[in-house]
Amino acid sequence: MILNKVFVICGPTGVGKTKLGIELAKHLNGEVINADSTQVYKHMNIGTAKVTTEEAEGIPHHLIDLLELDEEYSVYDFQQDCRDVIEDIINRGKIPIIVGGTGLYVKAALYNYDFKDEEEKYNYDGLETEELYEQLIQIDPDTTIHQNNRKRVERALTFYKNNNEPQSTIAKSDILLYDAVFIGLTTDRETLYARINKRTDKMIADGLIEEARYLYDSGIRSRALLTPIAYKELFEYFDGNISFDDAVELIKQRCRKYAKRQYTWFRNQFDVRWYEVNFDNFDKTVESIIKEIH
Repeated sequence: MILNKVFVICGPTGVGKTKLGIELAKHLNGEVINADSTQVYKHMNIGTAKVTTEEAEGIPHHLIDLLELDEEYSVYDFQQDCRDVIEDIINRGKIPIIVGGTGLYVKAALYNYDFKDEEEKYNYDGLETEELYEQLIQIDPDTTIHQNNRKRVERALTFYKNNNEPQSTIAKSDILLYDAVFIGLTTDRETLYARINKRTDKMIADGLIEEARYLYDSGIRSRALLTPIAYKELFEYFDGNISFDDAVELIKQRCRKYAKRQYTWFRNQFDVRWYEVNFDNFDKTVESIIKEIH
């Protein structure tokens, strides 16, 4: 029986999660819940690979385009919103299908982790990145954040100050609150990297540069805008700091590294049923998954 189950589609960027979510929703009478931290924001469409109306094929998608770029949205906010949507979908006799690559969001929504409901903001401008990282190591020796990733280091410190627990503790929470089925899409590294490169080229052809220029000209430099891969690299190009070709190559390179981190997270955190994607005939991939979950 699949009634009252929550399906989660995970895997690295560019592997086909969006398409699978739509196909499963059609077969299971389901609705999709976005679990990508960038897609909750408006105006960032191409660069975040947000599902289009045509691609959605009439399947309802939740938690997309909720906020303006200068608004804050925390893991706690997503946890509450996602749980509300899950309950609503189940109460209407349909199947929730969570789709997205932000593993922490998925973990927070489905597992027994309590967050403080209001976050206090902190300013770290007076400290060097190395000093911040030393603070983080002292409070969270299990952190996997790279020492040079200042934004993530700052967020982890803020998380600790607001919740009195290190951020890595959420990864250790292992009690599921829902009857969840984790479906992972995978492929070999060479194929995945080629798809990531090709997808970046398609985004550019579809208008990524124009979208990024519009956002650049808006003057907004919020965390929401400068966190996703694609915009910050193009902003560097618009500033004249790097060439266009270098910006594109940087986008591809960072997407490939991000995909690797996603694999590591999902393999370590969830009991995932992994499926090798048949990109030549995606319907076969869908059929094999549906056959196993019924």
